[in-house]
Amino acid sequence: MPHPESTAATRESLRAAFDDMIQCFQEARNAIDDPALYPPPPTNRNLAEGYRYVVGFMLNAIERALADPLYPRFRRAIQPMNRSTIDNADAVYLGVEIDGNHSYRIRGRAADTRHWRGEAPAAGTTAPQYVIFELASGYSGDSGKLSEMQPGTRINTSTLDSSKLQVEADGSFEILVAPEKPEGYSGNFMLSKRNSRGVEHVGRFLTCRELFHDWASQDLLDLEILRLGCEQEPRPPIDPEGAEHMLREIGRIARNQVHFWNAFNTITLETYGQVPGGISERMGLDKPFMPVNDMNPPNVLGIATGGGQSSNIYAGGTYLLEDDEALVIETRTPVEPHFLGFHLANLWGESLDFESYPSNINAHFVETDPDGARRWVVCHRDPGIANWVSTTGVPHGYTSMRWTYPEQPPQEQWPTLTATKVAFDEIRAHMPHARTVTPEERAAERLLRHRHVQRRYRQY
Repeated sequence: MPHPESTAATRESLRAAFDDMIQCFQEARNAIDDPALYPPPPTNRNLAEGYRYVVGFMLNAIERALADPLYPRFRRAIQPMNRSTIDNADAVYLGVEIDGNHSYRIRGRAADTRHWRGEAPAAGTTAPQYVIFELASGYSGDSGKLSEMQPGTRINTSTLDSSKLQVEADGSFEILVAPEKPEGYSGNFMLSKRNSRGVEHVGRFLTCRELFHDWASQDLLDLEILRLGCEQEPRPPIDPEGAEHMLREIGRIARNQVHFWNAFNTITLETYGQVPGGISERMGLDKPFMPVNDMNPPNVLGIATGGGQSSNIYAGGTYLLEDDEALVIETRTPVEPHFLGFHLANLWGESLDFESYPSNINAHFVETDPDGARRWVVCHRDPGIANWVSTTGVPHGYTSMRWTYPEQPPQEQWPTLTATKVAFDEIRAHMPHARTVTPEERAAERLLRHRHVQRRYRQY
């Protein structure tokens, strides 16, 4: 008989790690209503959504802490259960932890990809409108402190998007991720280690964003990622030290993420007013970076300001509307982007419910006016016209616009953007060409949303 081992010390150390995790959850919870931790203004709905928001970060933290960089698999980094960071309602965010000191191979398959090359696809299911892989040396918000956004602290070691992805005739592709590109290799490649400002950065977190225009026809990629040689090295079982680390990581990630993004929204984005020495002052703006019932100028702020897609031009602001008010958003695009979407979010940065409400409308669904402009109207109740973006009843929230350009156009050809607050009864005067939409058409739109969200976030 094997000699029975003593487990008393292990039980105590694991209990202590679990208690530390719960303590971090409590500290994350405090950010819902402690003014010192920069939460949104307290309303009944903001408080309720705040608890959902924190639970979402707990879910994300659990999935991340359970991941193994040497035996990775793609998972949804953001989904309807844990929306955050003013996420793109037209996107699937996939994430996977890796160790950039090793090499990996991604294999994928897409439906019809001809639109990636500027060609017309056949009828039926097609690939997402646009796809981008980005490998970062860190995960935004993990420190819990805004100081992590200092230049050079976190970089993308490599990016690869659908405009450059080599795809076979059957829609299959492979991507090699490695510290060095093999001599003579000509396939899809992403560099996992890179020097910047004299510092070697190792890729730790690989994301894949899949952006959708046509919610009726576009569908997900099939993806796998394997470390080269993993088949020769069975994964070792978890031990007590590994379990303790996992528990403490879950708590640390959840707490730090909630604290970071609250501070980011208040201080970096200036959601509730200008901050001395803040981004609006540095950009020469005479209003907060996220102005009320207005939007900031199109910009390319990305990983250096908390994250963001490297091929995007962004604009954002906040809306603050009474029941009898509306916000008309207008954009013109001298150079047509690969993707264009307009989205709303609550003050926690959660995209508003885009399954039951038209809280986002992208370039496929927005109806363009005869003068070439695209116009959206944001308001609380249905004005009975096309291009209505619903607030879902949230009186104060974020507006965001994304234009995707794999090759950034000259600044004089960047998109233009205006936002105008109007009376609800004057919407027609500001959108005279808007098509009337019947309740039956609105219901059909809602059914399309339900069906697409089921497909986009399927768990099987």
